[in-house]
Amino acid sequence: MPFGVLIALLSYSLYSCGDALVKSFTGQLGVFEIGFFANIFALVPAVFAKRPGEHWRQAFRLSNPWLLHIRGVAALISSVAITYSFTTIPLAEAYSIAFLQPLFISLMSVILLKEQVNPTRWVLIALSFVGVLVVVRPGFRELHLGHLTALIAAFAGGTSTTLLRMVSGRETRLSVIAMNGAYQIAGNGVLMLFAFSMLTWPQFGRLAAIGLLGGTAQLLIIAALNRAPASRIAPIQYVQLLWAIAFGALFYAEFPDFVGILGLIVVVLAGIATIFADGARTRIAGRWSEFRARKEGPKFTEVEGPEI
Repeated sequence: MPFGVLIALLSYSLYSCGDALVKSFTGQLGVFEIGFFANIFALVPAVFAKRPGEHWRQAFRLSNPWLLHIRGVAALISSVAITYSFTTIPLAEAYSIAFLQPLFISLMSVILLKEQVNPTRWVLIALSFVGVLVVVRPGFRELHLGHLTALIAAFAGGTSTTLLRMVSGRETRLSVIAMNGAYQIAGNGVLMLFAFSMLTWPQFGRLAAIGLLGGTAQLLIIAALNRAPASRIAPIQYVQLLWAIAFGALFYAEFPDFVGILGLIVVVLAGIATIFADGARTRIAGRWSEFRARKEGPKFTEVEGPEI
């Protein structure tokens, strides 16, 4: 197994640990307060994402300011929405719905980027959607607002990724990271004032851990893409579903039934098959990053701060 794949496995595992900690704040803190402090601490490892020759004073010299501002809003909406989902519905269900993001990316790539999506990929994406329906089973069980916010997170995340692809090559990685971080911290910081709760030291420690885990995972993804093609790393993101089941069962008494597990299996298999169906244009589509592998090898497009 390539070393880059092992690094990616560690990265997505750290993200899952952070998400499990987010869920521990259910009924304790508001989503904006969680997002604010987590993103503050994520800046610590993010400092090391700066490339040699880049300077922080140049971070906000933008070639496409409006697109990056819109992307910042979309990323903020996605992070707030998925945080609410983590704190209100089972982790595995939140992940399965969030993994519909490639569906929205494909739709937007056709509409906005005028790309051609082959029929095989549409079939596999539709199969992913069917898998999510099996997990959630609308009409057969009670749905909650958290299921809707997970869908909103997938749509907003898809919008964020599509806008990223539109500015790819015209903005520095530093600018993209800085703009995303600014919206996450400023947006959550302002909104948390309307429902602020004084933190205890254990809560403060957990928020610090969430941010540090996410920021470290971000650096690991960068390292992984420097050591292995995206086509090998992309399937690893689905390990988050396995962690969601494990953490949900161990710490939150969340036990998916047999039908739900079958649905999760469909989501994973369809997602992995979609990655291989992409050929030379493999994408890693998640809340934090988007990469492509081209024929000449893996090319870094962007890694952003954790949208927790």
